Amino acid sequence: MPSTRAPLITPVLIAGCAVILVGFAIRASFGVFQIPIATEFNWPRAEFSMAIAIQNLFWGIGQPIFGALAERIGDRKAIIIGAIFYAAGLVLSSFSVTPEAHQFFEMLVGFGIAGTGFGVILAVVGRAASNENRSMSLAIATAAGSAGQVFGAPLAEWLLNFMVWQQVFVVFAAAILAVLLVLPMMRSPQLASKAELEDSLGQILVKAFKDPSYTLIFLGFFSCGYQLAFITAHFPALVTEMCGAIDPTGLLANLGITSTSALGAISISLIGAANIAGTLYAGYLGNRFQKKYILTGVYVLRAIAAILFIMLPITPASVLVFSLVMGALWLATVPLTSGLVAHIYGLKYMGTLYGIVFFSHQLGAFLGVWLGGRLYDIYGDYTAVWWVGIAVGIFSAVIHLPIKEVPLGKRIAKARP
Repeated sequence: MPSTRAPLITPVLIAGCAVILVGFAIRASFGVFQIPIATEFNWPRAEFSMAIAIQNLFWGIGQPIFGALAERIGDRKAIIIGAIFYAAGLVLSSFSVTPEAHQFFEMLVGFGIAGTGFGVILAVVGRAASNENRSMSLAIATAAGSAGQVFGAPLAEWLLNFMVWQQVFVVFAAAILAVLLVLPMMRSPQLASKAELEDSLGQILVKAFKDPSYTLIFLGFFSCGYQLAFITAHFPALVTEMCGAIDPTGLLANLGITSTSALGAISISLIGAANIAGTLYAGYLGNRFQKKYILTGVYVLRAIAAILFIMLPITPASVLVFSLVMGALWLATVPLTSGLVAHIYGLKYMGTLYGIVFFSHQLGAFLGVWLGGRLYDIYGDYTAVWWVGIAVGIFSAVIHLPIKEVPLGKRIAKARP
């Protein structure tokens, strides 16, 4: 008898992965531009950090907006609008010669990332996937973001060898528009239960906001944004300035990594490479165990890795080890958190509900990037902001434990007399 099991790899998943891969390759490269832009204009580190912080904040603001937009006018139209914002922000940023202009145009980039990123893509992938494949499908789409991170920062570093940063921004704008060619593959069925179809967006939002578990998910995602955005924006610069010298006769030099700036770009790539495996494994575990406990474990392990890295001497070897360990935990929270939202509150309005939760992530991202630059200018290093990230990570590990990982409809029905 032939198997009736739904396929894991679908056109929707392939198209979603392509969009996320290109969008995140560009987003993950911004830390590489930290020093070139600040050097060209003699800006304090906090100025460029503020631009990236604003980008992350408007990514968070735009996420529920694009989630709702996708549910109203269609996923593909929302993605096209997002790509146009993304490309426009990059091109206009390339003409910026003042911190204020650069910061203003990063708002457009932030909206662009929202329209081409997790909120919209994971919602359409989640709806298109079968129940047995959903956790792994979300993990694969998230891992595509890591795949983009693998080559995004090194590609930017390589392009800067023979282009000015303004030209690299224009090349990236063309890339995000080109990926729209895959959108005809993105046709997602509206899989939802009868109860979900009866609920309006307003009704499900009221139910979610009244549910303490939704608040805990919202608060818990804050530290993830803080840690990831801080590392993406500042880790290449941290490695460039704080890491011990590269041995000219050692293995790294033989592999072509002859400077700490190159090591900083490669570290972001390594984080992305390790996270492909880590995210897929998180998706596998999410199908078998309660997601809240896996999330707690991820945040605890992140805290341990960060404590060891900052307390031990920062060397090329420790940078590589930390990148691999942190990478295995990097985006593992995304399929678990989005899957938790889908499991508890349903699929129909997953884009909007996850988008609101993701806003907390981006509030953390804003603080991590801005505080990184601000405290660097005050103290001359990143130690203080690193310890703040450890503290909020421990907070997230604890706050996930009380979450009630049961569909809200079942809890409401059970509570009725």
